[in-house]
This record gives sequence, structure tokens and C-alpha cells, in this order.
Amino acid sequence: MPDVDEIKEAKKFHIDTPQKTDGFFLKGSNSLDWGMKNRLARIFNPDSGRTVMLAIDHGYFQGPTTGLERVDINILPLVPHADTLMLTRGILRTIVPPSTSKSIVLRVSGGTSILKELSNEEIAVDIEESIRLNVCAMAVQVFIGGEYERQSIINMTRMVDLGTRYGIPTLAVTAVGKDMARDAQYFRLATRICAELGAHYVKSYYIEDGFETVTASCPVPIVMAGGKKIPELDALTMAYNAVQKGAAGVDMGRNIFQSDAPVAMIQAVRAVVHDNETPQKAFDLYNTLKHQG
Repeated sequence: MPDVDEIKEAKKFHIDTPQKTDGFFLKGSNSLDWGMKNRLARIFNPDSGRTVMLAIDHGYFQGPTTGLERVDINILPLVPHADTLMLTRGILRTIVPPSTSKSIVLRVSGGTSILKELSNEEIAVDIEESIRLNVCAMAVQVFIGGEYERQSIINMTRMVDLGTRYGIPTLAVTAVGKDMARDAQYFRLATRICAELGAHYVKSYYIEDGFETVTASCPVPIVMAGGKKIPELDALTMAYNAVQKGAAGVDMGRNIFQSDAPVAMIQAVRAVVHDNETPQKAFDLYNTLKHQG
């Protein structure tokens, strides 16, 4: 214990300088608790306000997707260039080194495969698993307009309630079925419902016509889903347009790990998302890195 007689009297109170209270950098997140904000700040870069999420959770309903046959060989080299990994607990435990400092978004909904009705999901991971695995967010699929729409919404709201109890954000992933219209009206509906019911951020697809109305009408951040594999320049253009029209980053999978040069591609995506690099210059970077490799 310190000697009371040796304690110096405090003097520097700076009474003329009010304590500064900064607003949180992320859209719609200022009223969240400290733990929630801290986890979100590990997903989203506080300098750019954006994220490059690497989605590798496809196997939870479709098995060993092309490019994900060997996660240890194909994906681990990409990890240093991602802000966040979006995956399942099985892959996290068996393959991802515990020494990684990257934030984790854990897939927590599931229950059907590509052989059945995909919207028939339940919560497949207990909140205690998310706590044990020290994840930064939990991802739940929401099927607006799907056969099991109501159940998927309740899945999401349940995780919002549980996550809020323990300071873990919930990511709502909007799913588009084969017969659903991919237009601004649908995505405004889907993303707004998710946000209204408590999702802390939302993953949604990019559309050419009206995407800015989707991001503007959603009170929480939207990250763009990468979708199916398209040519590299087209994928970089899509990412660029999305962030320029209000997206807070991307959650890409196939357009990165199915690329001819995945390590080069994820770095090109980072340039677009965090540095506002134009698609053509990012594509030039991609080709330079590709040939260096």
C-alpha cells in the first residue's frame, strides 16, 4: 500500500476544458453499450467506417463449395487481408488458428441443405458458443418473402435479444430466393424490417437501380453481399458502386476465393472499400499482384 503522506495532491483538473464525448463512428450505433461498440469497431475500420468481410460460411448448407474444398490451404493465406471472417463454428474450431487477431462473425442459423427448402431454418448455435468463441457478431439468415419468413424473422429477433444481453451484435443476412424480385423495393423492405426489429447491421445484395435508396432508408449499416462469381473487374466495379452509394463495406466470398488470384483480389477489394480506389486502378493493382505471385 502507498504511504498516505507521499500522495501528491491532485491539481490538473483542466476545469476550463469540458470532457469530450465523441459520437460513435458507425451509423445508427451511438446508443449501443460499450461492448457492442467495441465489437463493431473490430468489424468496421474506424478510419474508413467500412469493412471487408471474407465470407466462407457457404458449406453450412451446400457442402465443400468450389474454392472451399480445403479451407486450410485456400483461405488461411487470405486472412491477413480481411477485416473480418464470416464462418461456422466448425471451421473456426478446426482450422482457424486461435492466434488470429481478426474479428469473427459466426453463422448461427441453419437447419436445411440445398436439397430442401432453405428458408426452413432455426437457431443452430447457442449464445454460449458465441461467448466461448469470443465472436464479434452473429449472423442470422432472414428470408423476407420466403416460405418460412416468420420463423426466420423470429430467429433474428431472438438472437438480437440474446446478443444484447451479452454485448454481441447481430448481423441480419437478407436472402433472395429463386422467385423473389431483386429490386430496390424488395431490398428496402427486407433491410428495413431487419433494422426495425433490432439487427445491428444488415447484409444485402447490390442492385444497379436504386441501391442508394436502400442504404438511405436503412438506419443501420449495410454491407454488400458478393453473390455469385463474376469477372474480377465487374466485381470490383460492383463493390465500388456499392460503397459510393452508401454501403459500409462488402461481405465477399466467391468473388475472392474463386478468383484466379485470391490474395491479389482481396487486396484489390480492400483498395476499393477503404481507399475509394477506382475499379480500373484496383483492377490494375490486382493484375500487378497476380503476376508478382
